[in-house]
Amino acid sequence: MGSKRFLIALIAIGLSLGLFCSNPLEAALPPGNAVKDPYAILRNALPIDQKDLREIQHKIEDTSDLAKGSRWPLISKAVSSSQYRLSNRQNQILQSIPEKKKKDAETIIASLKESLEKLGELSSSQNKIKYNNELQLSLKQIGDLEALMLNDQYPHSIPEEYNDLPRLLGRANVLISTSKGEMKAIIDGYNAPLTGGSFIDLAKKGFYNGLPINRAEEFFVLQTGDPKGEEIGYIDPDTNKERHVPLEIRIPGQEETIYNNTFEELGLYTETPVLPFATPGALGWSHSATAVDDGSSQFFFFLYDAELNPAGRNLIDGNNAAFGYIVEGAEILTRLEVDDQIISIRILDGEERLKLHG
Repeated sequence: MGSKRFLIALIAIGLSLGLFCSNPLEAALPPGNAVKDPYAILRNALPIDQKDLREIQHKIEDTSDLAKGSRWPLISKAVSSSQYRLSNRQNQILQSIPEKKKKDAETIIASLKESLEKLGELSSSQNKIKYNNELQLSLKQIGDLEALMLNDQYPHSIPEEYNDLPRLLGRANVLISTSKGEMKAIIDGYNAPLTGGSFIDLAKKGFYNGLPINRAEEFFVLQTGDPKGEEIGYIDPDTNKERHVPLEIRIPGQEETIYNNTFEELGLYTETPVLPFATPGALGWSHSATAVDDGSSQFFFFLYDAELNPAGRNLIDGNNAAFGYIVEGAEILTRLEVDDQIISIRILDGEERLKLHG
């Protein structure tokens, strides 16, 4: 523990003095986020506004912590309340679904009702293992239902000054193969279209294949994306210049995305981004110590640690853009070291949502 406390102090000092110079992550202290599950973060990040389904989602999510403490009466009450709301507000939920997706929604709702029924039975029998398995299924169904609420029109505007940059208009799934194993990630273009678009564009080009982990700070970050040779970013062959991606962060409830301003610069010391650095394997875009709009190709895996990121404090939120999360294989991150390699990043689905320019 002594070495860990020393590292925590060293990182704090290094952040304040700008000592991590590869592509430093400048410090700020906005609040953290109590939600640490990447799937839950991604559900909450969907740009939808259906209060009934959101209420069901949050009640069912909360039973995960209740199950850890074997608080079965409260779990049973939450499940019963969710069943009642789903049955009585089904029509209102379906009204939020585009017409061409309503049949799929009805199928999911029927399955969700069955899952909630099973959750109620399992809470009565107090079978924690089976309850948690059914809980994950019901939350996936809720997430699938919420995703159907999105229509084909992209929900946010992107400034015209960035028309020459690629953008991801939705989400994509990728397989990240490393020298220590494979990880699956979801890239969120709803909330980080330019950052996610640049990442998916470079992955499609095979840019990251064979690149090493060029920075590894224990309990903090693993960074890659530094190309071989003297360049530190992606050189656009059309312009023969390094492509730069602006700092891009969304705040819950705000219409406009924040570009090229940190939370610290804006005085937003109590905000938490829609995509927070709150879980192991959050993907973040790197930029230099002197500018926030010069990120090009380097990105990092955030190594969430409770001591480095206690409740209400975070060193990176609002200073770097998160653009996705590792959802499977996050344990691989604990094995990666400097000079381990990114063997390949393969797009599993969502490539059709990549647009090369505005």
